Amino acid sequence: MLNYYYKQSIENFVNSSPEEIIGILTLSNTFDSLNTQNKAWKAQIDILQEILKYQKGYIFFEFSIPRMGKRVDCILLIKNVVFILEFKVGEKEFLNHNIDQVWDYALDLKNFHQPSHNAILAPILIATESIKSFIQVSISSHDDNLINPIKTNAKDLKKSIETVLDFYNSENYINEIEFTSGSYSPTPNIIEAAISMFNNHSVDAITRNDSGSKNLKITTKYVSSLIEDAKNNNKKLICFVTGVPGAGKTLVGLKVAIDHLDKEKGDSSVFLSGNAPLVAVLQEALTRDKVSQEKLKGVKITKSKARESVKAFIQIIHHYRDEYLRDTKPPYDHVAIFDEAQRAWNKEQTIKFMQQKKGQSNFKFSEPEFLISCLNRHKDWAVVVCLVGGGQEINTGEAGISEWIDAIKNTFPDWETHISEHLYDKEYSAIQSLTELKINNKVIFNESLHLAVSMRSFKAENLSKLIKEILDLDKSTAIETLNSLQDKYPIVVTRSIDSAKKWLKEKARGSERYGIVVSSQAYRLKPFAIDVKSPMNPVNWFLDGKDDIRSSYFLEDVATEFQVQGLELDWTCIIWDGDLRFDDNDWKYYSFVGNKWQNIYKEERKRYLLNAYRVLLTRARRGMIIVVPEGNVEDHTRNPIFYDNTFKYLRSIGFKTI
Repeated sequence: MLNYYYKQSIENFVNSSPEEIIGILTLSNTFDSLNTQNKAWKAQIDILQEILKYQKGYIFFEFSIPRMGKRVDCILLIKNVVFILEFKVGEKEFLNHNIDQVWDYALDLKNFHQPSHNAILAPILIATESIKSFIQVSISSHDDNLINPIKTNAKDLKKSIETVLDFYNSENYINEIEFTSGSYSPTPNIIEAAISMFNNHSVDAITRNDSGSKNLKITTKYVSSLIEDAKNNNKKLICFVTGVPGAGKTLVGLKVAIDHLDKEKGDSSVFLSGNAPLVAVLQEALTRDKVSQEKLKGVKITKSKARESVKAFIQIIHHYRDEYLRDTKPPYDHVAIFDEAQRAWNKEQTIKFMQQKKGQSNFKFSEPEFLISCLNRHKDWAVVVCLVGGGQEINTGEAGISEWIDAIKNTFPDWETHISEHLYDKEYSAIQSLTELKINNKVIFNESLHLAVSMRSFKAENLSKLIKEILDLDKSTAIETLNSLQDKYPIVVTRSIDSAKKWLKEKARGSERYGIVVSSQAYRLKPFAIDVKSPMNPVNWFLDGKDDIRSSYFLEDVATEFQVQGLELDWTCIIWDGDLRFDDNDWKYYSFVGNKWQNIYKEERKRYLLNAYRVLLTRARRGMIIVVPEGNVEDHTRNPIFYDNTFKYLRSIGFKTI
């Protein structure tokens, strides 16, 4: 149930005194009401009491939108229309970020508030002192009963409301009790969830309450119980949390880390990731939010000071490794959570790096082996939590999960191992290692350690399944899966990058984030002004707004699998180069060297490339467009035959072509 500061029938609202209404609003406000806030409420009340004299329905002030951490100024229920009103008292211009704000409120209700799913939603931005109004009922291609925002001044607000009511001309009425008591089940992205948990130590208020969310809570509870068991019984154990892409493995890790930040309990934890872009984006997002939250409280805090507390919570795994290579004492933390543990380096890669970059000629460990050894320094207890994505290894030396299992089997036989049966699945490449581990080590199976439902897209639970089928060349099954989700989750293909950009901008509403993603091996996209070697900053790309040329919105900088793994956008454009080609009913793998494409023969490198496309194709929460360029007969590196069969294969699955 969503809350609000004030609710009343429009008739009673019109006949109430402004002072009485402001009194109710002030009492409901958990923060101190400022004089400026009371003046804004008074202005809104005066405008609305004048224009609503002859309307019937209900009015709400300060209607909560928990996922965004904000409140809508006013919601009106009149007939079958939900009016979302955002007032900018004294404002003369319709600023873009204000338009996005009212649009975001409406999108949140449309997507996550059950009574709003089928209702007509009309967002209206009121710049009270604007000279002009833009009153038009405009419907987007989504055709989901959410009209494009109307921009009006105070004088024309009455006309704006009447125009919408005349356009839909219905005698049906929304039940206000059902509207306020209906379920609200949002799906936060990883940044929103991290901010919520870091602030409140709870993500329940901004997560949906279906099977996927329940599974996530069960997994979190089970991992926490393992930590308690290890602490109370002086055990050392390792557990592996598996799951489909977007199922919430990182959320589980963040929640467990935050739940064990209390130093006094003696079970403090650290969240570690080898994914530098993910850590950088989360650290910056948490830092910006902390500065903002303190500012609201009237407290000044520098970004560097805010970042200190954030860094204690989430760290780059390599910094952690280097610290305990220097310091031989046990780590401060008894619990270490390793995100994307499958990307840890094997022994060969780790030794090579430590010798060449760190001057450590005597280093003889794989990365998992050394990291476990750090926790093993504790005399009493320790827990390692590995968050594992199947088929997510994308770089040289990334060992997959078997390296962790082999480390336990060969070096730490007294450690207890907790897994689910899903770790035997093909994409984890760990069957042999697990079979050997069970011979002499204690292995406990529990299905709570597997997350089976994707939380990334509230519109397409089967997206990761579809992408797996496409990459596995399971065409007949992919066709069936696509039929089950295409009405909820648009995926289209095209040969034109310009058409793709236009599609992205038309589909994205409000502040929904969109961007272009490509394989790190897509070297022949330069004719389209796309250079995968050109440096981009993931912090700017993922966090900055539409007015920043470095942001994803500008569609200039592109992100590769290395920058987007573990993160997500609302809408993506994937540009498919000649590095991965469909030909003779199979995938052909290429790398661009010098002036030509060369065949990739190593199975390991083939797997990395296929996984790169798996990552790219599972980043979008709301929909995506896939571009397979047409090539150019005059360019031997972009021969049309490098692309045509891939496009035909994707189209044969049933994707709409634009």
